[in-house]
Amino acid sequence: MFTITGYSVELVKDPFGILSGKRYEFILDIEVEEDDELYSEQGLYVRVIYSVDGDQASIVKHEIFERTTEQLLDFELEDDELEVVKAFCKEHVGEAE
Repeated sequence: MFTITGYSVELVKDPFGILSGKRYEFILDIEVEEDDELYSEQGLYVRVIYSVDGDQASIVKHEIFERTTEQLLDFELEDDELEVVKAFCKEHVGEAE
């Protein structure tokens, strides 16, 4: 498991009106325990594309990056971790500019 230590959120513009609803990009700084396979001394963040369409909201995509190298890691979040991320996004989506 991980702890979210910081974040940013922005509305993703859709200039052509192709997508239904709105998309938001979250950058979540995470802290992972040293014994977790995801752990990196470089630090980690998760880039999340979060969709809100009426009363439906979901994670469209997520990627995990090493902080200092910006290297994309070949890991997926587990289901319980995705639920934490989804709840966090739902709580903070109103802060997007």
